[in-house]
Amino acid sequence: MSDKNYGPLRFYIGKWESDGFKGANKAPAPDRGVENTKFRQEMIFEPIGDVSNHEQLLYVLRYHTKAWEEGSSIEDGPFHEEVGYFIWDKANRQVMKSFIVPRGIAVNAGGDAESDSTEFMVKAELGSNTYGVCSNKFLDDEFQTVSYEIKFSFIDENTFTYDENTRIKMKGRDDIFDHTESNTLKKVIS
Repeated sequence: MSDKNYGPLRFYIGKWESDGFKGANKAPAPDRGVENTKFRQEMIFEPIGDVSNHEQLLYVLRYHTKAWEEGSSIEDGPFHEEVGYFIWDKANRQVMKSFIVPRGIAVNAGGDAESDSTEFMVKAELGSNTYGVCSNKFLDDEFQTVSYEIKFSFIDENTFTYDENTRIKMKGRDDIFDHTESNTLKKVIS
């Protein structure tokens, strides 16, 4: 099977790592203020082939990422982890990221792209029937995710960046909190 079947996702197949603790994460602090941390990260994208939904044909990458805060070691365990799938729907020119986070959140985000796009963005909104967000009861009451978006930019065969924003309605605050994350990753295994 040709990697071209994966459309814009083909550029990400392999294992990637950040160069040290250069990732930037702005998140709610324990006191519900702002916490800014630096982190290192690894991402793995593995082709699993095609998946059919009757007439719909999708090409899927299994996805896994882990991140460690500055000052921690791999033995301390990651402070963040995601598992899921990146999906290419060539007929509808849609790219999707479907993933779960072990805090009780599931996200199915999607967006438009072309087969040769080197940049794409996927989005999800609370309450959407298609590209949406689902959280556990505590998070929905205290830290409700109202939207999620991430933009991937393929720089060259060895480098990509991403910028992510999870918009959160926190109990006791009138404003929406922009939980942002960004990083640059380098390919370590094709």
